[in-house]
Amino acid sequence: MSYLAESSPYLSGLRERATSQLTQGVRSDLSRASTSEAMAVLFQLASSPSTAGDALALLHELQVHQVEVEMQHEELQQSRAELENQLARQLHLVQQAPAAFLVLDEASVVCEINQAGVRLLGAAGNDVLGRSFNRFLSPSSNAQLQKMLTQAKDDAVPESFELQLLPLQGCAPRKLLCTAGREVSSSRFVLVLVAVPA
Repeated sequence: MSYLAESSPYLSGLRERATSQLTQGVRSDLSRASTSEAMAVLFQLASSPSTAGDALALLHELQVHQVEVEMQHEELQQSRAELENQLARQLHLVQQAPAAFLVLDEASVVCEINQAGVRLLGAAGNDVLGRSFNRFLSPSSNAQLQKMLTQAKDDAVPESFELQLLPLQGCAPRKLLCTAGREVSSSRFVLVLVAVPA
């Protein structure tokens, strides 16, 4: 209901009369009536000289409401486009970041990873997603990871910890600095990993 209908006793009374006439007292909510039923009431009001003024007032209110709805629709479309652009920009930034970003679930399974993370782990993206992050870490680092995730779950201030990756074929073990935090909109965790120079 528009502000005009709420603020004017005349228009709210007109709305009640129109609703009653439209529904013969069966319904009390004009918004549930079909457009053709509402137009029939408007036509009936306009047909009689005694209620033609009521019809004009109701028509004006409907036109104002329609313009309000159209303006809100345009604003929603603009907001959606802006949000989609911001999301695409943020995804691009994360994918191009030099630091590795991983999203883990509560079982330490990798749900998302950026390109730097794939390179750091030395595996194809398909070999990482859906697998436990623990399989890339030394046993002592697995315990450290669980400690970090517990702290993140408790919303503790993130600390950086050193983790050790299992060695790739023909390479020495690699050390990482890792920070973990809880993802804002879920029970998952975001890890930021940076290789420690040898």
